[in-house]
Amino acid sequence: MLEKIHFYYTNDLHSNFSNWPQVAGYLKEQKEKITQGNESCWLVDIGDHVDRVDPIAEAFMGKANVRLMNDVGYDLATLGNNEGITMAHEDLHELYNEATFQVVCSNLHSLTDKEPEWLQRVTFMQSVGGVRVGVIGLTAPFNAFYELLDWYVSDPLETLDKYIHHVKEEADIIILLSHLGLNEDQEIARRIDDIDIIIGGHTHHLLRTGETINDTVITAAGKHCTFTGEVILTWDHSDQELLKKEAYTNDVSHLPKDLNTVQTLRELGDEANQLLEQPITHLKESLEVKWFQHTELMQKLTDVMKHWTQADAAILNAGVLLDGLPAGDVSGKDVHRICPHPINPCVVELDGDELTEVIRACLTRDLTELKLKGFGFRGEVIGKMIFSGLDVETVVREDGNASVRSIRYQGEPLKSNKTYHIATADTFTFGRLLPEVSRSEVKRYFLPEFLRDLLTYTLRTYFSS
Repeated sequence: MLEKIHFYYTNDLHSNFSNWPQVAGYLKEQKEKITQGNESCWLVDIGDHVDRVDPIAEAFMGKANVRLMNDVGYDLATLGNNEGITMAHEDLHELYNEATFQVVCSNLHSLTDKEPEWLQRVTFMQSVGGVRVGVIGLTAPFNAFYELLDWYVSDPLETLDKYIHHVKEEADIIILLSHLGLNEDQEIARRIDDIDIIIGGHTHHLLRTGETINDTVITAAGKHCTFTGEVILTWDHSDQELLKKEAYTNDVSHLPKDLNTVQTLRELGDEANQLLEQPITHLKESLEVKWFQHTELMQKLTDVMKHWTQADAAILNAGVLLDGLPAGDVSGKDVHRICPHPINPCVVELDGDELTEVIRACLTRDLTELKLKGFGFRGEVIGKMIFSGLDVETVVREDGNASVRSIRYQGEPLKSNKTYHIATADTFTFGRLLPEVSRSEVKRYFLPEFLRDLLTYTLRTYFSS
């Protein structure tokens, strides 16, 4: 006898709810249809469902996302870095308290005395026909952030080595929920033979029909839930083996909306607005924001970041503020609207030569006009770089780029062999935007405060009536 076992999954929604009513309708329909046909079906999320870029996620600190998942009927989830490192320890500790689904993450550990009650290292399920399915969950080990929030994420491969043999003894099929990214998933598939399916995310890769490495099928469905994923496993009860593994992704953006979900999102949006619309300060006059020009608001925010982190100097891009503010009351919603990024301040150590190269790169149009997506940035362009604690004299060349004429710190030219502590957005510690910053051997992140928390302080301190 052959038995089909179904998984439907989402990954990396990032609180982009534009397609969520379609996702909800599709998943509910598929689960009902399959279970009515007396086949097993589980709904799974691979993390980064929460992203505080959306006012609903911000106001409810992710708990509204959990409610939405409950309403759809999810069975399993692991967590991503946006659940893990964008909120205070207590908020993550309580995030899934009301979840009606299981949360599986094998490598997340609390550094306080108590682990969350919802946290499971592995879990086991049984199909209609008695097939045992073991599930392992892994999240990306951003411990430079996690440890500041009293969490620790153990090495994914070492964690797999710890649990895989136990799961293999108890299960016929092994599923890995991986918020590690495509490269890591491929490496796991090459190194570990016992995993049947890796359902992935984190790097927003879309694998329309999956990818097979060493008899392990890897799948993922992009980002923002334009696509949802489907895994179909065929178990042969006669030979007691997994006969077939299939993985697909389905574009759900054009499908009918689930009207109950539309209503729930409307209600949550109204509640979020009420929570966030409380005044936090009153502005004496309107404040301008210009992405390619110097403004008083950006200068003060950069100054605050320098003083708050106790750095020698600070560098911050004007694109982090999306809009200006009119005179009058300013609410938390206003601050969130103009600074929605999950970006934390960071201090890096640079010598004089490295700092000079960073400043030169900051002045190029290639960087200031870059339309960045990712690395925590939720704006349009990087924008003009604003300096605090540094006197940077420039001259504009014919090609529109500015070149450095002189750089002074406390009235003196930068010294090649001197170490400077420079505050900036953590965005620049990732990737190749500013190589000297990302390569710095010393990086000190400040959590759980976001840049918008510093913006609130800036508005209250320097611009309030």
